Amino acid sequence: MGELNDPGHSSSPAVLSGSQADHIEVLESVDALPMAAEDMSNKRSNSFRRAILQGNRRLCNKGLLEESGLSVAQRLIRHMAYETLPREIDRKWFYDNYTGCPPPWFIITVTIVEVAFFVYYGLVLDRFVLQATHPGYLKSNPLVYHPQLRVQAWRYLSYMFMHAGIEHLGVNVALQLLVGVPLEMVHGALRISFVYIAGILAGSLAVSVADMSAPVVGASGGVYALVSAHLANIVMNWSGMKCQFKLLRTAFALICMSFEFGRAVWLRFYPSSYPPCPHPSFVAHLGGVLVGITLGVVILRNYEQRLQDQSLWWIFLAIYIFFVTFAILWNIFAFSLLGVRLPTAPRKPPWI
Repeated sequence: MGELNDPGHSSSPAVLSGSQADHIEVLESVDALPMAAEDMSNKRSNSFRRAILQGNRRLCNKGLLEESGLSVAQRLIRHMAYETLPREIDRKWFYDNYTGCPPPWFIITVTIVEVAFFVYYGLVLDRFVLQATHPGYLKSNPLVYHPQLRVQAWRYLSYMFMHAGIEHLGVNVALQLLVGVPLEMVHGALRISFVYIAGILAGSLAVSVADMSAPVVGASGGVYALVSAHLANIVMNWSGMKCQFKLLRTAFALICMSFEFGRAVWLRFYPSSYPPCPHPSFVAHLGGVLVGITLGVVILRNYEQRLQDQSLWWIFLAIYIFFVTFAILWNIFAFSLLGVRLPTAPRKPPWI
């Protein structure tokens, strides 16, 4: 009788099973009402997070489409993060912390200004292909870096808005938009503009040191800094980069960069239309690549961590500052000490 009255013991397994089932059903019906929406949202979030970590493109796209409360633009940003960030930890951090980001104003603004200046000088010179070979290209141009005018410090950056021709501008703009826009939308304007401007400055300073008599035009220093940093991150994290066609995309970027660099080398040694001044130098491309594989790699790789906490950041930043300081001193003293014969400063021709 004691066993029958014991509430912790049941003499009828069927009755116990039925009462437990009723109890479970009541609990589920009570909890399901307020928690249904939240559970469903958490389920989708966990599913999408697993898809990111596993590199499952089909599940990832499905998660993007099913994610509630996100606009089309926000879903596109997340997709770009999945395609752009090379490491699994970065993709997870981006998904967990993403709240929205502004449009890529820096890359878009720079591109618009470059195209505007190119069209203007194309109309003035009546030439759009190989503009740099026109006798009046460097005449009274306030933007192009010229060794005789190196005291005008803004030219070390403003040369980025001028291009040697439509072939030069086209490749730079294509790489700028295809690589720069996704990078800025994921990493933000501050980091991307720093890498870009650092590549531009390193390009002109490298020319002033290694190709002292040549002018510089084009944004190749900044473009090559971004592209080389992105490609270096992909190569370093090849197994973790789960996006489709990564080999094709990497090969396409390398082909474009090689084509543009080959064009620049050919133009540099092409007979000048305004001797003794040579055509624009190609060394700026190399300066941009060096910035990309040093500062750029650290900035783009450490996505979820603060840069000031990274020892490599301080090492590469110190190297960059040392190079800039050395190049400034070189521009002040080396030209006179080495007796470098520079071409005369360009003057405005009568037809412009």
